[in-house]
Amino acid sequence: MSLSSLYVQASLGLLELVPRAPAVPQPDAGGDAPAVLKGLVTLGLNIVAWAGTAAGVAGVLITGTMMAVSHKRGETSEHMSRLGMVLGGCILVAAAGPLVQFVFDFNG
Repeated sequence: MSLSSLYVQASLGLLELVPRAPAVPQPDAGGDAPAVLKGLVTLGLNIVAWAGTAAGVAGVLITGTMMAVSHKRGETSEHMSRLGMVLGGCILVAAAGPLVQFVFDFNG
């Protein structure tokens, strides 16, 4: 008996000692998520979208207030860049839903 055949037999013997993993369940081709899960995910996404919109409005209001106070004091500051960042975030929050809809085509 050669060394390589002994190696193969030992490997096969060790493989028999390893416990087998359970079979992975295969979903149906036309399967769909449970209605309860869909509702919870939709609720969560709606809350996140609302919070993003509220944060954008708060950011614009805070930046505007800071601009007004700085103008009253005669100070100069880079409020326009801050306002640009806030408005960019607002655009990102507003465009997130349509972008995901376009990329993943959830309507079929």
